[in-house]
Amino acid sequence: MNLTDPDANAAETNFHPASLERQVHQIPWFHSIDLGEGLVTKGQKPLDVHQIEYAAIFDPVDVRGGSVIDIGAWNGAYSFEAKRRGAARVLATDYLAWRHPARGREGFDLARSVLGIDLEVGELDIPSLMPERVGTFDVVLFLGVFYHLQDPIAAVQQIATLAREVLIVETHTDALEIRRPAMIMYRGAELDGDISNRWGPNPACMVALLKQSGFVKVDAAWTNVGYRTVYHAWRTDRLRRSGNVNERKIAVPYPPLLWTRRLLGRTKRRLASAFGLGTA
Repeated sequence: MNLTDPDANAAETNFHPASLERQVHQIPWFHSIDLGEGLVTKGQKPLDVHQIEYAAIFDPVDVRGGSVIDIGAWNGAYSFEAKRRGAARVLATDYLAWRHPARGREGFDLARSVLGIDLEVGELDIPSLMPERVGTFDVVLFLGVFYHLQDPIAAVQQIATLAREVLIVETHTDALEIRRPAMIMYRGAELDGDISNRWGPNPACMVALLKQSGFVKVDAAWTNVGYRTVYHAWRTDRLRRSGNVNERKIAVPYPPLLWTRRLLGRTKRRLASAFGLGTA
Protein backbone atom coordinates (compact mmCIF):
# COMPACT_ATOMS: atom_id res chain seq x y z
CA MET A 1 0.00 0.00 0.00
CA ASN A 2 1.54 3.30 -1.10
CA LEU A 3 1.13 6.11 1.42
CA THR A 4 3.61 8.43 -0.18
CA ASP A 5 2.56 12.06 -0.50
CA PRO A 6 2.23 13.31 -4.09
CA ASP A 7 5.59 15.12 -3.98
CA ALA A 8 7.35 12.70 -1.63
CA ASN A 9 9.65 11.32 -4.31
CA ALA A 10 10.54 14.65 -5.82
CA ALA A 11 14.06 14.82 -7.18
CA GLU A 12 16.78 16.45 -5.12
CA THR A 13 16.56 20.21 -5.44
CA ASN A 14 19.60 22.40 -6.07
CA PHE A 15 19.65 25.08 -3.39
CA HIS A 16 21.73 28.23 -3.39
CA PRO A 17 23.83 28.04 -0.18
CA ALA A 18 22.79 31.46 1.13
CA SER A 19 19.12 30.83 0.35
CA LEU A 20 19.23 27.39 1.94
CA GLU A 21 20.86 28.74 5.09
CA ARG A 22 18.14 31.37 5.42
CA GLN A 23 15.43 28.72 5.05
CA VAL A 24 17.08 26.49 7.65
CA HIS A 25 17.32 29.32 10.17
CA GLN A 26 13.62 30.13 9.76
CA ILE A 27 12.48 26.65 10.80
CA PRO A 28 12.14 25.43 14.40
CA TRP A 29 14.26 22.25 14.58
CA PHE A 30 14.30 19.48 17.15
CA HIS A 31 16.72 17.22 15.27
CA SER A 32 20.20 18.35 14.28
CA ILE A 33 20.68 17.13 10.71
CA ASP A 34 23.85 17.45 8.65
CA LEU A 35 22.74 18.86 5.31
CA GLY A 36 26.23 18.90 3.85
CA GLU A 37 28.64 21.70 2.98
CA GLY A 38 29.05 22.44 6.68
CA LEU A 39 25.37 23.26 7.23
CA VAL A 40 23.80 21.53 10.25
CA THR A 41 20.30 22.32 11.45
CA LYS A 42 20.37 23.77 14.98
CA GLY A 43 18.11 21.31 16.72
CA GLN A 44 17.27 21.12 20.39
CA LYS A 45 18.96 17.72 20.29
CA PRO A 46 22.66 18.23 19.33
CA LEU A 47 24.33 16.28 16.54
CA ASP A 48 26.64 14.41 18.93
CA VAL A 49 23.60 13.17 20.88
CA HIS A 50 22.08 11.90 17.64
CA GLN A 51 25.27 9.99 16.88
CA ILE A 52 25.12 8.26 20.27
CA GLU A 53 21.45 7.41 19.75
CA TYR A 54 22.02 6.19 16.18
CA ALA A 55 24.53 3.68 17.55
CA ALA A 56 22.26 2.54 20.40
CA ILE A 57 19.24 2.18 18.12
CA PHE A 58 20.66 0.88 14.84
CA ASP A 59 23.90 -0.95 15.61
CA PRO A 60 22.16 -4.06 17.09
CA VAL A 61 19.89 -4.58 14.07
CA ASP A 62 20.60 -5.26 10.40
CA VAL A 63 18.25 -3.00 8.41
CA ARG A 64 19.96 -3.60 5.06
CA GLY A 65 17.39 -4.45 2.41
CA GLY A 66 14.57 -4.39 4.97
CA SER A 67 11.53 -2.25 5.61
CA VAL A 68 11.26 0.32 8.39
CA ILE A 69 8.45 2.49 9.75
CA ASP A 70 9.42 5.50 11.87
CA ILE A 71 6.50 6.49 14.11
CA GLY A 72 6.78 10.08 15.28
CA ALA A 73 9.42 11.03 12.69
CA TRP A 74 9.12 14.83 13.12
CA ASN A 75 12.26 16.32 11.43
CA GLY A 76 13.15 12.87 10.10
CA ALA A 77 16.67 12.28 11.45
CA TYR A 78 16.04 8.61 12.29
CA SER A 79 14.13 7.92 9.07
CA PHE A 80 17.08 9.33 7.12
CA GLU A 81 19.54 7.28 9.18
CA ALA A 82 17.61 4.08 8.42
CA LYS A 83 17.95 4.81 4.69
CA ARG A 84 21.63 5.65 5.08
CA ARG A 85 22.12 2.27 6.75
CA GLY A 86 20.64 0.48 3.77
CA ALA A 87 16.92 0.03 4.45
CA ALA A 88 15.12 -0.64 1.17
CA ARG A 89 11.84 0.92 2.30
CA VAL A 90 11.21 3.57 4.96
CA LEU A 91 7.83 5.01 5.87
CA ALA A 92 8.12 8.17 7.97
CA THR A 93 4.96 9.01 9.89
CA ASP A 94 3.88 11.73 12.29
CA TYR A 95 0.73 13.60 13.13
CA LEU A 96 0.86 15.75 16.26
CA ALA A 97 4.24 17.34 15.49
CA TRP A 98 3.48 17.95 11.82
CA ARG A 99 0.12 19.53 12.66
CA HIS A 100 1.44 21.59 15.56
CA PRO A 101 1.45 25.29 14.57
CA ALA A 102 4.85 25.89 16.18
CA ARG A 103 6.49 22.74 14.77
CA GLY A 104 5.10 21.48 11.49
CA ARG A 105 6.52 19.38 8.67
CA GLU A 106 8.51 22.07 6.90
CA GLY A 107 11.83 20.94 8.38
CA PHE A 108 11.27 17.31 7.39
CA ASP A 109 10.39 18.24 3.81
CA LEU A 110 13.34 20.60 3.45
CA ALA A 111 15.89 18.13 4.86
CA ARG A 112 14.55 15.29 2.73
CA SER A 113 14.75 17.42 -0.39
CA VAL A 114 18.27 18.68 0.31
CA LEU A 115 19.56 15.19 1.12
CA GLY A 116 17.74 13.63 -1.82
CA ILE A 117 16.46 10.73 0.30
CA ASP A 118 13.77 8.56 -1.28
CA LEU A 119 11.24 7.44 1.31
CA GLU A 120 7.51 7.29 1.90
CA VAL A 121 5.58 9.72 4.06
CA GLY A 122 2.30 9.31 5.90
CA GLU A 123 0.61 11.97 8.03
CA LEU A 124 -0.94 9.35 10.31
CA ASP A 125 -1.98 9.36 13.94
CA ILE A 126 -1.27 6.26 16.04
CA PRO A 127 -4.88 4.95 15.85
CA SER A 128 -4.44 4.83 12.06
CA LEU A 129 -1.34 2.64 12.24
CA MET A 130 -2.93 -0.75 11.67
CA PRO A 131 -1.55 -3.55 9.47
CA GLU A 132 -4.56 -3.36 7.17
CA ARG A 133 -3.82 0.34 6.61
CA VAL A 134 -0.01 0.54 6.38
CA GLY A 135 1.11 -3.09 6.20
CA THR A 136 3.82 -4.68 8.32
CA PHE A 137 7.54 -3.90 8.57
CA ASP A 138 10.75 -5.68 9.47
CA VAL A 139 11.64 -2.86 11.89
CA VAL A 140 9.34 -0.49 13.77
CA LEU A 141 10.87 2.65 15.33
CA PHE A 142 8.98 4.17 18.26
CA LEU A 143 11.45 6.76 19.50
CA GLY A 144 10.70 9.49 22.02
CA VAL A 145 6.94 8.95 21.77
CA PHE A 146 5.92 6.51 24.51
CA TYR A 147 6.10 8.87 27.49
CA HIS A 148 4.09 11.63 25.79
CA LEU A 149 0.98 9.52 25.18
CA GLN A 150 -2.17 9.44 27.26
CA ASP A 151 -2.35 5.64 26.98
CA PRO A 152 1.14 4.41 26.04
CA ILE A 153 0.44 0.78 26.97
CA ALA A 154 -2.39 0.49 24.45
CA ALA A 155 -0.22 2.23 21.84
CA VAL A 156 2.61 -0.29 22.23
CA GLN A 157 0.21 -3.21 22.03
CA GLN A 158 -1.21 -1.76 18.81
CA ILE A 159 2.02 -0.90 17.00
CA ALA A 160 3.50 -4.27 17.98
CA THR A 161 1.22 -5.74 15.30
CA LEU A 162 3.21 -3.81 12.66
CA ALA A 163 6.54 -5.45 13.54
CA ARG A 164 7.52 -8.61 11.69
CA GLU A 165 10.94 -8.85 13.37
CA VAL A 166 11.77 -6.08 15.86
CA LEU A 167 10.14 -3.15 17.63
CA ILE A 168 12.61 -0.53 18.89
CA VAL A 169 11.36 1.75 21.66
CA GLU A 170 13.31 4.70 23.09
CA THR A 171 11.89 6.49 26.10
CA HIS A 172 12.47 8.61 29.17
CA THR A 173 12.91 6.41 32.24
CA ASP A 174 11.96 6.78 35.91
CA ALA A 175 11.00 4.69 38.97
CA LEU A 176 14.45 3.10 38.96
CA GLU A 177 14.30 2.55 42.71
CA ILE A 178 11.35 0.18 42.14
CA ARG A 179 12.38 -3.30 41.03
CA ARG A 180 8.89 -4.38 39.97
CA PRO A 181 7.29 -3.06 36.74
CA ALA A 182 6.17 0.51 37.47
CA MET A 183 5.57 3.91 35.86
CA ILE A 184 5.57 7.42 37.29
CA MET A 185 2.71 9.67 36.18
CA TYR A 186 3.73 13.32 35.98
CA ARG A 187 1.30 16.01 37.02
CA GLY A 188 1.20 18.98 34.68
CA ALA A 189 4.71 20.14 33.74
CA GLU A 190 6.42 18.28 36.57
CA LEU A 191 9.13 16.80 34.35
CA ASP A 192 11.43 19.40 32.81
CA GLY A 193 8.62 21.99 32.81
CA ASP A 194 7.01 20.24 29.81
CA ILE A 195 3.30 19.49 30.08
CA SER A 196 3.57 16.87 27.30
CA ASN A 197 5.84 14.66 29.46
CA ARG A 198 3.27 12.31 31.01
CA TRP A 199 5.02 9.07 32.01
CA GLY A 200 8.28 7.63 33.31
CA PRO A 201 8.39 3.82 32.99
CA ASN A 202 11.14 1.78 34.60
CA PRO A 203 13.04 -0.89 32.63
CA ALA A 204 11.13 -3.73 34.29
CA CYS A 205 7.88 -2.16 33.10
CA MET A 206 9.04 -1.80 29.50
CA VAL A 207 10.45 -5.33 29.28
CA ALA A 208 7.26 -6.83 30.73
CA LEU A 209 5.04 -4.75 28.42
CA LEU A 210 6.99 -5.71 25.31
CA LYS A 211 6.94 -9.40 26.18
CA GLN A 212 3.20 -9.25 26.83
CA SER A 213 2.91 -7.68 23.37
CA GLY A 214 4.24 -10.83 21.76
CA PHE A 215 8.03 -10.45 21.60
CA VAL A 216 10.14 -13.37 22.77
CA LYS A 217 13.30 -11.46 23.69
CA VAL A 218 13.88 -7.88 24.81
CA ASP A 219 17.31 -6.23 24.89
CA ALA A 220 17.46 -3.20 27.19
CA ALA A 221 20.24 -0.62 27.26
CA TRP A 222 21.00 2.93 28.34
CA THR A 223 21.54 5.41 25.52
CA ASN A 224 24.11 7.23 27.69
CA VAL A 225 22.06 10.38 27.16
CA GLY A 226 20.41 11.34 30.43
CA TYR A 227 17.88 8.87 31.82
CA ARG A 228 16.93 7.47 28.42
CA THR A 229 16.65 3.79 27.62
CA VAL A 230 16.29 1.89 24.36
CA TYR A 231 14.62 -1.49 23.96
CA HIS A 232 14.93 -3.93 21.07
CA ALA A 233 11.97 -6.32 21.23
CA TRP A 234 12.63 -9.32 18.97
CA ARG A 235 10.29 -11.87 17.46
CA THR A 236 13.24 -13.84 16.04
CA ASP A 237 17.02 -13.48 15.89
CA ARG A 238 17.05 -13.05 12.10
CA LEU A 239 18.03 -9.37 12.15
CA ARG A 240 20.15 -9.37 15.32
CA ARG A 241 23.70 -8.27 14.54
CA SER A 242 25.16 -9.37 17.85
CA GLY A 243 26.50 -12.89 18.09
CA ASN A 244 25.07 -13.17 21.61
CA VAL A 245 21.44 -14.26 21.41
CA ASN A 246 20.88 -13.88 25.15
CA GLU A 247 18.83 -10.93 26.31
CA ARG A 248 20.81 -7.85 27.30
CA LYS A 249 19.79 -6.48 30.67
CA ILE A 250 20.78 -3.13 32.15
CA ALA A 251 22.03 -2.31 35.61
CA VAL A 252 19.72 0.13 37.36
CA PRO A 253 21.57 3.02 39.01
CA TYR A 254 20.47 4.94 42.06
CA PRO A 255 18.23 7.71 40.69
CA PRO A 256 18.90 10.96 42.59
CA LEU A 257 19.21 12.90 39.33
CA LEU A 258 15.65 11.97 38.42
CA TRP A 259 14.36 13.45 41.65
CA THR A 260 16.41 16.59 40.92
CA ARG A 261 14.92 16.85 37.41
CA ARG A 262 11.39 16.57 38.77
CA LEU A 263 12.13 19.24 41.37
CA LEU A 264 13.54 21.55 38.70
CA GLY A 265 10.49 20.92 36.54
CA ARG A 266 8.12 21.88 39.35
CA THR A 267 10.19 25.00 40.10
CA LYS A 268 10.14 26.03 36.44
CA ARG A 269 6.37 25.56 36.30
CA ARG A 270 5.80 27.65 39.43
CA LEU A 271 8.04 30.47 38.20
CA ALA A 272 6.35 30.48 34.82
CA SER A 273 2.95 30.62 36.47
CA ALA A 274 4.00 33.42 38.83
CA PHE A 275 5.32 35.57 35.98
CA GLY A 276 2.65 34.59 33.44
CA LEU A 277 5.15 32.99 31.07
CA GLY A 278 3.33 29.70 30.47
CA THR A 279 4.95 26.25 30.44
CA ALA A 280 4.67 25.07 26.82
